[in-house]
Amino acid sequence: MTPAPDPAAAPPAPLVRAPRLRPGAKVAVVAPSGPLPAERLEAGLDILRGWGLDPVVAPHVLDTHREFDYLAGTDEARARDLQDAWCDPTIGAVLCARGGYGVQRMVDLLDWDTMRAATPKAFVGYSDITALHEAFAVRAGVSTLHGPMVAALTFLKDPATQESLRATLLEPETVRVIGPDTARALVPGRARGITLGGCVSLLAADLGTPHARPSAAGGLLLIEDIEEEPYRLDRILTQLLRSGWLDGVAGVALGSWAGCGPYDDVRTLMLDRLGGLGVPVVEELGFGHGPTNLTVPLGVPAVLEATPTGATLTLDAPALT
Repeated sequence: MTPAPDPAAAPPAPLVRAPRLRPGAKVAVVAPSGPLPAERLEAGLDILRGWGLDPVVAPHVLDTHREFDYLAGTDEARARDLQDAWCDPTIGAVLCARGGYGVQRMVDLLDWDTMRAATPKAFVGYSDITALHEAFAVRAGVSTLHGPMVAALTFLKDPATQESLRATLLEPETVRVIGPDTARALVPGRARGITLGGCVSLLAADLGTPHARPSAAGGLLLIEDIEEEPYRLDRILTQLLRSGWLDGVAGVALGSWAGCGPYDDVRTLMLDRLGGLGVPVVEELGFGHGPTNLTVPLGVPAVLEATPTGATLTLDAPALT
């Protein structure tokens, strides 16, 4: 059995990349967090079928917890769906149906020895799924994809979001450079590191848990969030700073801050909290809870370029092999 990766190792090493998908590949859809409307799931499945993929819905995806209606079924059922899909050798990728809340309740119910021994495959999600991105990185040594979810409105409605995920899964060599027109330097510079990150409130919530990543040292940190007022974002970022988790980070890329107050206030806060790190900081890289949610691989080596006129994240190699 492959030994567990050492979570205290620094700087981070590139993680194992999964194989790309081929036309006709079976992909599993799971719901590790919150419940979802059946009609939105069906619409997302139709998009996947249009790409030539064969989506398989896990048994408990449309469940709702009997007592807590913000959960897609019991913790045990959600964990079982994910583990069964990940360990099924006929499945080429595991796609999350939606976020919400619930991963932290089920992540420790997964048998990580068994998960680590399974053949790696593409794993896609964002928002609450950040806790699983971190677990796959630290406990399984596997690269994952921070990207749209099958029943999310952005995925259903935005062609750029759809194409970014499609190309990453099926033609990953075509999306080595991520740099939408909105991206630009908040703090200019150039940095190389291993990508990591996700929803910043989930990263802060992971601190102090038994298998948490001890530091972002050597990493290119990608963060975003939704509906966190500026003072709450201040508290989250300050916690990451005070804990030392951001010590040695190589660079920071910022995604969407939907519902987090006027963007000028968010920008001022980000500069105040992150500008003192002395590393490049890019804003509006186009991932997260925005009108477009570009797919960004986590756990891969890349270069972050931040200039006053534009910014890019360039992968050393395609997201999938």
